[in-house]
Amino acid sequence: MVSYKDLGLVNSRELFKKAINGGYAIPAFNFNNMEQMQAIIQACVETKSPVILQVSSGARKYANQTILRYMAQGGVEYAKELGCQIPIVLHLDHGDTFELCKSCIEYGFSSVMIDGSSKPYDENVELTRRVVEYAHQYDVTVEGELGVLAGVEDDVKAESHTYTRPEEVEDFVSKTGVDSLAISIGTSHGAYKFKPGQKPEIRLDILHEIEKRIPGFPIVLHGSSSVPQDIVAEINHYGGRLKDSIGIPEDQLREAAKSAVCKINIDSDGRLAMTAAIRKVFVEHPEEFDPRKYLGPAREKLKNLYKHKIYDVLGSNDKM
Repeated sequence: MVSYKDLGLVNSRELFKKAINGGYAIPAFNFNNMEQMQAIIQACVETKSPVILQVSSGARKYANQTILRYMAQGGVEYAKELGCQIPIVLHLDHGDTFELCKSCIEYGFSSVMIDGSSKPYDENVELTRRVVEYAHQYDVTVEGELGVLAGVEDDVKAESHTYTRPEEVEDFVSKTGVDSLAISIGTSHGAYKFKPGQKPEIRLDILHEIEKRIPGFPIVLHGSSSVPQDIVAEINHYGGRLKDSIGIPEDQLREAAKSAVCKINIDSDGRLAMTAAIRKVFVEHPEEFDPRKYLGPAREKLKNLYKHKIYDVLGSNDKM
């Protein structure tokens, strides 16, 4: 058993309280490798923003659970080296079993998500409650989910949305004891969220109704990448084939961040930024074969994207 506190990490409880009171959202950025970790830490140190480092089950399989733990610990020390000891959470994104959540807690995660949203309501409640009971023994915070997001993210796949029902949230929170709740209000996983001709719009009316029912309770938005069209165009210019990729407008996310939404997940935008930078190097310098020469520019582009998100979308700058 490894305690996240020994790694220099924190859980999300106090961060969420401050975010709700301050009208901003904590960035939750996914990482799978060193360059992503470096970009996240650099961006958050330069903006003085707290951060949630997210690891999906797919990332855990890809990078190895032990390596990821030491990368998170290295991120804490790297932030200090850069001159700013920002609060850092290590969070399991979309855990789907009790066993996976338990394993992550034992490996030093300070927060876990148990996603039982695909199950019948009572089964979701029971699974979430069981994870909460175990996690709270070690002061690890737990995120649950009500409603289903469409799209694809690693092992998480769904054909269509099921909006969160506001009338269920009070019962779910009271029965499970979760520390935060991910809701479905029109965001979706992946780069292909909306089709051309559709009006990208999240259901802020559902969000506000949920806020009325559980005032001051931490709300989470998944699938919140905006799929910047200039980055999509850059990818396609350098040989990519990303057609009809449309995301969530940033102004809507900024509006949500002013409410009880205190954690916003962003993954696909980062993947797009890195891909654009790498493709550019490959086309302009086809002779290049040193990974540092294309992963370095990818890291820089990712850092700049995340700084933009922190300043202009989440509002979490200078909130450490």
